[in-house]
Amino acid sequence: MRVPSNLRSGEVGFNMTPMIDVVFLLIIFFLVSSHLAKQETQMELPLPDAVTGERRTDEETPRLTVNVAGNGQLLVAGRPVPATDLRNRLEEKRRESGPDVEVVIRSDRAVPYGQVEPIMLDCVRAGIWNVTFAVYRPEDAR
Repeated sequence: MRVPSNLRSGEVGFNMTPMIDVVFLLIIFFLVSSHLAKQETQMELPLPDAVTGERRTDEETPRLTVNVAGNGQLLVAGRPVPATDLRNRLEEKRRESGPDVEVVIRSDRAVPYGQVEPIMLDCVRAGIWNVTFAVYRPEDAR
């Protein structure tokens, strides 16, 4: 009996092209997302000065940055967010990242406290306890 020729053709190969494509897409995704996260904290805002305070050392804590522009506009992830939607965004971030999520409030020094307080109240209502303020030390102020 003769063996069919297609069985003698050799080993079956594994196509690596789709796996390489996926790896490159993941690399691009993480590069772009890390760039956007850095951009969010580099937004030009004249932050308030503070004599006391500590430099951030924990970089692994999940974090959400809320920027408050001089005109009172709220920006999350570089996009304007209405004050009415902020609580929903905070609750969503807490669900994604867990109870230890940190909210960093970066506010223009000219913004009155009355516009910052609702952000803190929304954090409490969303179950977020770790709220910090971004400030300059007087020696680091620009």
